[in-house]
Amino acid sequence: MELTLPYIFMIAVALGVDAFSVAVSVGVTSCRPDQVCRMSGSFGFFQFIMPVIGWFLGKGLIQVIGCCRGWIAFLILLIIGINMLKESFKKEEEKVECDRTIGWTLLGLSVATSIDALGVGVSMGTVGADLWLAAVVIGIVAAVMTLSGMLLGKKLSETFGKRMETVAAIVLILLSFKILTF
Repeated sequence: MELTLPYIFMIAVALGVDAFSVAVSVGVTSCRPDQVCRMSGSFGFFQFIMPVIGWFLGKGLIQVIGCCRGWIAFLILLIIGINMLKESFKKEEEKVECDRTIGWTLLGLSVATSIDALGVGVSMGTVGADLWLAAVVIGIVAAVMTLSGMLLGKKLSETFGKRMETVAAIVLILLSFKILTF
């Protein structure tokens, strides 16, 4: 069976859901244009490159990290979510401006939201998918979903106020546990 463009698009949307959810949570507190560009670009790039890596490294890598990949994503999202939750309860004057769209936090979120794409890359090779078309579609869809998620997070924050930061942190923590169930 050849993987057609509609199927690739459906896979891309399914892979992009985690990126969208995390982007909504981050968008509540960080949504300047430069932050949106960085996070969208990073999430899109990692969603693009992970299937390529999976394709070339094949099943060997998946067997090595396969049992751990859920735990890796879980820990990264849980730690960031707990930090966001603690930050949300601080008084305004106690808060340290934390930009989650730079450095190790951005890298961790990018890996955590794209680790499933590694396994997709392995499976795409077995069904005869056009690797580059699939990777580009997956990357673009993730970038657009991330941009949309951050803008939605900003709008929710503007509409519902400061407590959205707490809600966003809880969503991130719940998302980390959801990853363990799959």
